Amino acid sequence: MEVKKYVYLFSEGNASMRNLLGGKGANLAEMTNLGIPVPQGFTITTEACTKYYEDGEIISEDIINQIMEALAKTEEITGKKFGDKDNPLLVSVRSGARVSMPGMMDTILNLGLNDETVQGIAKLTGNERFAYDSYRRFIQMFSDVAIGIEKRKFEDILDEVKEEKGVEYDTDLDAEDLKKVVIKYKKLYVKEMGEEFPQDPKEQLMSSVQAVFKSWNNPRAIVYRRLNDIPSNWGTAVNVQSMVFGNMGENSGTGVAFTRDPATGEKKIFGEYLINAQGEDVVAGIRTPQPISRLEQELPQCYKQFMDIAARLEAHYKDMQDMEFTIEQGKLYFLQTRNGKRTAQAALKIAVDLVEEGVLTKEEALLKVEPKQLDSLLHPTFDAEELKKATPIAKGLPASPGAACGKVYFTAQEAKSRHEKGEKVILIRLETSPEDIEGMVAAEGILTIRGGMTSHAAVVARGMGTCCVAGCGEIKIDEENKTFIASGKTYKEGDYISLDGSTGNVYGTAIKTVAPEISGYFGKFMEWADEVRTLKVRANADTPKDAKQAVQFGAEGIGLCRTEHMFFNEDRIPAVREMIVSEDEDQRRRALEKLLPMQREDFIGIYEAMEDRPVTIRFLDPPLHEFLPTEEEDIKELSEDMGISYEHLKSTIQSLHEFNPMMGHRGCRLTVSYPEIAEMQTRAVIEAAIHVKKEKGYDIVPEIMIPLVGEAKELKYVKDIVVKIADEIIAKSGVDLKYLVGTMIEVPRAAVTADEIAKEADFFSFGTNDLTQMTFGFSRDDSGKFLNSYYEKNIYEFDPFQKLDQDGVGKLVKMAVDLGKKTRENIKLGICGEHGGDPSSVEFFHNVGLNYVSCSPFRVPIARLAAAQAAIKSKSQK
Repeated sequence: MEVKKYVYLFSEGNASMRNLLGGKGANLAEMTNLGIPVPQGFTITTEACTKYYEDGEIISEDIINQIMEALAKTEEITGKKFGDKDNPLLVSVRSGARVSMPGMMDTILNLGLNDETVQGIAKLTGNERFAYDSYRRFIQMFSDVAIGIEKRKFEDILDEVKEEKGVEYDTDLDAEDLKKVVIKYKKLYVKEMGEEFPQDPKEQLMSSVQAVFKSWNNPRAIVYRRLNDIPSNWGTAVNVQSMVFGNMGENSGTGVAFTRDPATGEKKIFGEYLINAQGEDVVAGIRTPQPISRLEQELPQCYKQFMDIAARLEAHYKDMQDMEFTIEQGKLYFLQTRNGKRTAQAALKIAVDLVEEGVLTKEEALLKVEPKQLDSLLHPTFDAEELKKATPIAKGLPASPGAACGKVYFTAQEAKSRHEKGEKVILIRLETSPEDIEGMVAAEGILTIRGGMTSHAAVVARGMGTCCVAGCGEIKIDEENKTFIASGKTYKEGDYISLDGSTGNVYGTAIKTVAPEISGYFGKFMEWADEVRTLKVRANADTPKDAKQAVQFGAEGIGLCRTEHMFFNEDRIPAVREMIVSEDEDQRRRALEKLLPMQREDFIGIYEAMEDRPVTIRFLDPPLHEFLPTEEEDIKELSEDMGISYEHLKSTIQSLHEFNPMMGHRGCRLTVSYPEIAEMQTRAVIEAAIHVKKEKGYDIVPEIMIPLVGEAKELKYVKDIVVKIADEIIAKSGVDLKYLVGTMIEVPRAAVTADEIAKEADFFSFGTNDLTQMTFGFSRDDSGKFLNSYYEKNIYEFDPFQKLDQDGVGKLVKMAVDLGKKTRENIKLGICGEHGGDPSSVEFFHNVGLNYVSCSPFRVPIARLAAAQAAIKSKSQK
């Protein structure tokens, strides 16, 4: 029987094997094939990671044997031997999922060092300082990543040794100092673990491989996967690569670079490096790196070779590359390349430029931009007038553009909890680490004291579209006491500050922000998207202001106008309440008469804003108790206003109380009980349409949507009321006006009886918020209390209210589409739940044959791009 292959040498793979080898492994294999200088090694596949979890978190014998075989072949390639005291092979162990997850999983460098091999390295290189510097780094990384001893405890020891010697940088410590550090590190290990630091390199290797597999399911990786729609069953590959050393003196170094500027998209190499350093020094921001252009003066041969290879890689991958490189004693090595994370502005510029340079087709360019990234383009910048009056208190690096204002907090946990309480938050850290991911997600902006443009904070913030100022060394921070000093003033937790991620400026006050203007590359790129997509994009909008905003962002109509949102205005709520507590139909009709002109005016404003575009208006949906006061004082005030006794009003309010109001007396059930509500709303919709058609000449076809239908007879009952009133008004007006009556599919029974319901409905619009709620059987308002436990235990991978559950709710949608079309071939089909702006859900809706998606105005560009990408992907699969 053929043994399954779980381990591949770099020379055995290629770029097409990304799912098996992970992004990093596939690219190392591809670079090896291209003849680019890559330190050789092997990749343990994503399937090995999946098997590790299936086997109960054990690495099976067959995988261990394949790792040892690949290690022996790497020894042959390098001419070095793992664990040999005279000529030791040292390796790095890195994770590499099939999509880039920067900083989410763990890395171990210098593996294979022990008390003997460190002396061998010292002799071989003639550099004792280098050998012990590498050994102390390995002990720290292995103890942190593979064993779980806090990194901070090692950093404290290093800081003590530097302080004793009176020096600032690690590079100021000599070999004897570093030997002391190693002894102290090993003592710390014994204290923490009750045993000596492992000296067997093979034991070190297997513990490290296991640590990388385990890191696939660490809390920060789970959060990142959920944010970026990455399934847990993909697993991560592990790359074991022979070490090259950037910390071997003044002709060695390490760096990170992009082939274009990841903040602006400008076509120029953008990167940083450090002489006499290892890779983590650049990313961690412990020393301030130099710009890549300076390398031309320091190591001109390496610079020229680097520039040539960078250009080759971009041409080969047809995208901006993010590369890690090391120079060992004047020899250049590439440790990885990947499509680089970039800001939304940069993503659009790069995509458009690559088309204009003849590198990409328009369709290829459309697939290069992550739809969710567009979100950051639609968010505020600082008010120009207020900005003129503000003086910066400090300046750091403009790591991720945009403007942010909020209260300053010093821990990710505090930032997250304050955000959940509704505060706008700025997270300030000495430097961020992957553990900070939830606080970074919660923050309006991120400020770090250390770190460069390629630090963890900068890369993650750019990927999320969050404003970030990094490396702001002018600020003195005291994380323990939760204060920082800038320009001589002390700022404490909860004080307002503002960040400008485009200039690096930090302000000590709150500065007003303004909505962005969209033009240039964005306009051109979105035109390309609109040429390709077949799925229309509408907006959920309840006011003329929202409708105008939606049109500005490219909406082709309104897919959901919630009429109840109009009732909460101060001048209307008394009439609504009067209607609800009415004793009989006459009283109710009198109250509705007061609401009619208000509702009509709303619809006139919306129709005018939308011009000839379609508008779907949903009739009253929420339970009536939502409009009534609950506090004693407010009930008293209302009883006086209405001229009824407090006791009577209070008992009426109590009688309207429902145990489960979201499944209670709401939606079409209100009209079944009180037909006069639907009569008034029909009158408002039709009279407004006639008025605008006469005044403006727009060809308006109102779409009236009846919510919460679960039975065809319900819809017929309400539709008959609508048709009777509408036809009477149209006949009297002398205007030729067409209208549609449809329903929201949000009750599972409606989905499974959609063939019957389609007999009465001109259109279906899927209300996937309620459909999800009722299908799962849990409340979207309360599910947050327990869903985190489900994510941690891998029961659910994502929030089904954010991303459509295609296996359950999706089947109901598809069933309703198929049944509806059987009855009424040309039935119009749309979706107006939150999922209408989620890219993976949009792709599903394209594939099941909906006519349009509808989402909030700010998500319209996201939906437009997602719809274009869905069209391109489905075409390529045919």
